[in-house]
Amino acid sequence: MHWWQTEGGAYWAVFVASFLGVAIWESIRPWRELSERVERRWVRHGSLLLLSYAASAILIPASPILLAASLQGSRYGLLNRPWLGAAPRWIVAILLLDLARYGAHRAMHAVPILWRVHHVHHSDPDFDVSTSVRAHPMEVLFLQLTALATVAILVPPVGAVSVQQLLSVFETFFSHANTSLPRWIERVIGALVYTPDAHRMHHAVDVRLQMSNYGDIFPWWDRLLGTYTASGRDPGMPIGVEEFQRGARPGFWLLLKQPFAGNRQ
Repeated sequence: MHWWQTEGGAYWAVFVASFLGVAIWESIRPWRELSERVERRWVRHGSLLLLSYAASAILIPASPILLAASLQGSRYGLLNRPWLGAAPRWIVAILLLDLARYGAHRAMHAVPILWRVHHVHHSDPDFDVSTSVRAHPMEVLFLQLTALATVAILVPPVGAVSVQQLLSVFETFFSHANTSLPRWIERVIGALVYTPDAHRMHHAVDVRLQMSNYGDIFPWWDRLLGTYTASGRDPGMPIGVEEFQRGARPGFWLLLKQPFAGNRQ
């Protein structure tokens, strides 16, 4: 059986196991108490997730893995060169796919129309595993198109695309966990991937902190490009955006309309 034939099963197995594992972890050792019930958050954010996947399946009925598989026999692609060797192609592919996610995330903070969409994710005044799926469907479509464009340019090995996607889905849940690692583990793990303490800085109300730690899996791009902020553990640090610090939490429909309402600085 080929890589792309197992794509769906492997993805959803990692998705479910990672989400539930992180949810259990943060319930045992929470960083701080949430301002609303977990059940309400899961329903609201889960509804956004389902709508986003439905929109992606209808509007972009392709995946990076399927695209990479369909292009393997062609002459196109920067990495579609067997003489480069399997190991170098895999390593470079995973790194460049992650760099593309860094670039897309940074663009969502720099381009006003993209920020209006990404604002939905940042407007959460709490920070837990469900925050990771609090994304407007238009953001999911934008990231999907970015991933497809990157694969079309690189034509990386199919297995490398699969590994990058599985690492990404695990890291998405792990980095949004409402918990903290022991400090000595934080120092070791934090040098390799984004930890909850590091990514939480990106979700601070302080705009200067929001303009840092854009990385998806590896923190190396932020370090190289000068956008890295060290991990923090202050339980009193405000999370989200200023305008959503007070008042009732917006429901599912208001989150869908959020990019089209008011000013989004």
